[in-house]
Amino acid sequence: MSEAIKGLQPSLVWKYFAEISRIPRPSKHEKAISDYIVATAAKLGLESKRDKFLNVVVKKKATPGKEQTPMICLQGHLDMVPEKNKDKVHDFLKDPIELVRSGNFLMANGTTLGADNGIAVATNLAIMEDAALVHGPLEFLFTVDEETGLTGANNLKPGFLESKTLMNLDSEELGSLFVGCSGGRNTIGKWKLSLENAPRGFVSLKLIVKGLKGGHSGLEIDKGRGNSIKVINRVLIALEKVGARLSSVEGGNKSNAIPREAEAVIFVPKKDLKKAAKLVELWNGIVRAELSSVEPDLQLIIEEVQVKKAKVLKKAAQLILLKTIASLPHGVLKMSADIKELVETSTNVAIIKTEKNTIELITSQRSSVASETDEALQTMNAIFTLGGAKVIHTEGYPGWKPNLASPILKVAKESYKQLYGTYPEVKAIHAGLECGIIGEKYPGMDMVSFGPTMEGVHSPDERIHIDTVEKFYNFVLAILRSVK
Repeated sequence: MSEAIKGLQPSLVWKYFAEISRIPRPSKHEKAISDYIVATAAKLGLESKRDKFLNVVVKKKATPGKEQTPMICLQGHLDMVPEKNKDKVHDFLKDPIELVRSGNFLMANGTTLGADNGIAVATNLAIMEDAALVHGPLEFLFTVDEETGLTGANNLKPGFLESKTLMNLDSEELGSLFVGCSGGRNTIGKWKLSLENAPRGFVSLKLIVKGLKGGHSGLEIDKGRGNSIKVINRVLIALEKVGARLSSVEGGNKSNAIPREAEAVIFVPKKDLKKAAKLVELWNGIVRAELSSVEPDLQLIIEEVQVKKAKVLKKAAQLILLKTIASLPHGVLKMSADIKELVETSTNVAIIKTEKNTIELITSQRSSVASETDEALQTMNAIFTLGGAKVIHTEGYPGWKPNLASPILKVAKESYKQLYGTYPEVKAIHAGLECGIIGEKYPGMDMVSFGPTMEGVHSPDERIHIDTVEKFYNFVLAILRSVK
């Protein structure tokens, strides 16, 4: 048993959470965890089936007297976001997650924890094992690749699920029931690399932005956090005053995460090294002052670096790239007029990478209103096109329209009230949930989403509030007992 979970309740949930934390499961690499689910179901004597995409459904029979209760599906996704601090040595395809307990928090050592959505997986496994629970017939749906395209849910086939009611266990705020979510798409701009030799008398430097919090590009987009790509771009534009020439730029690595780190290799005249360093020091003060209350650990660093090929972007290409990035909006575009404090539409400047022949910039747009998603896509398309980039839009995923007359919502509200004395808040979320796709695949599916409290998901700061896990688990069991 991991020392980090010793003594925690419910013991079955934490036992399984520790077990799956030892199984590498980044998005698109879920074979091992999918095998584990199938093997565990077999060990428990439960029926399971798996499709060619590695989605798994497990069935558990009703307890005596509950056989006529409508079947309920409990759903979560198997994959996790593989984010780590730059100085952390960790191979997400081989290494287990190192669990760390600090007071009421469980986190990982320098990486994402994987509670998103490992806590749902562990909860399902615990319910599968516990023969003392009272419930009707159950299905447990484990989907794959939720984090990088929702492709597991997208590939569900008719008949794979029997249930007409689904509880999605992929929300992150105890005391809240989610009944709607945003849809979204990515917009990608690509430029062909246009290089030339670095001018004589220029030396190579690396500009680094680090220490930002990052986070989920839907859930944390309204928190005013810094975007490393936008920050480094401002500094690169400032460094043009000393003749800086850009060789390469990298930042971010997940389209659904606010980028935390970025770095660029530049060349500046040797005689202006001190001026360049002073400019970076000046901008370090500027951006730290702007973001002091939300990004206390932000750092701008410039250091000498050796490069194999002294190549830089041609001046015209550098100018248009930096101006395009400067033009791209990042953050909240519109708040909901109907639901208090709900972000309705947003955009995230997510990833920039210099490849062999291209520079690619990936952005993501979200909205609970389809026409506003389209407008945000048009805006990004226009800016990229004016900036001379080839533009690509991904297929995206649908939103989930709230149904406040939902039967499972009513049961969940009353169950929570009986347990904890107050009604939970009913909300929509500015993030993509698989409910949108599952509802499209299985018309008429009655759905609700909830979970324990988590913070910093999609970043190495991810942590789960330990005390909320037991309350969440008891809430799930209360709903299962109450459904008639």
